[in-house]
Amino acid sequence: MSHHIVEVKDLFFNYPDNIPVLKNISFRITHGESVAIVGANGTGKTTLLLHLNGYLVPASGSVRIGDFPVTKNTLNSVRRTVGMVFQNSDDQLFMPTVRDDVAFGPLNLGIPPEEVEKIVENSLTRVGALGLKDRPPYKLSGGEKKAVAIAGVLAMSPDILVMDEPTANLDPRARRRLIRLLSSFEHTKIIATNDLDMALDLCGRTIVMHNGEIMADGTTKDIFSNGEILEKSQLERPLVMQKCPVCNSEY
Repeated sequence: MSHHIVEVKDLFFNYPDNIPVLKNISFRITHGESVAIVGANGTGKTTLLLHLNGYLVPASGSVRIGDFPVTKNTLNSVRRTVGMVFQNSDDQLFMPTVRDDVAFGPLNLGIPPEEVEKIVENSLTRVGALGLKDRPPYKLSGGEKKAVAIAGVLAMSPDILVMDEPTANLDPRARRRLIRLLSSFEHTKIIATNDLDMALDLCGRTIVMHNGEIMADGTTKDIFSNGEILEKSQLERPLVMQKCPVCNSEY
């Protein structure tokens, strides 16, 4: 299933001020992997994700999604393969109703309207938001907006799901629901997050970024057990791996 593979080689990127944001980034993610990308704020996590769907173009180096290099000529194929969920759901929700938002992608693929209606209902049901389908997105809570944004991506049946800080601003119940949903997604997942407990729950592999570079790449448990890596990358050990401050035993 080569179309599930993500390969980044020698990627460099600068914003217009010429300050380097990404420096010599290389990794390969294969079918079915769940990979967390972690690091302190400002390390380039979001910038990296935006290269995986062609929203940004490398200064040098390359990005491949399956058999396709990510270029202007391959964007349609790439974006049908890679579903991107942004940190700010308002960046994805722009139609008058939730139904319209979730239907937008499938309709633009030329899927018949009667089939699109089934896709919309199924996608909203998967995220627990079917009851919101006639609501205007701007009147939804943060958790509801996140669910609808994810439904809109799932409606496109992506082979690779890319998410930027998916649990940001979610209450505990919405967070648990999201983690259950993501654990049911059987294809490749790439999640940039500061929620290390979620990363531990969902991702067998973790890539640590620091100052625009990859500092470490390994199994999530090994990475989160390495105090030197966590200290240098300004990360805290997940709560479930910390010791109780009272009895000094693990939670």
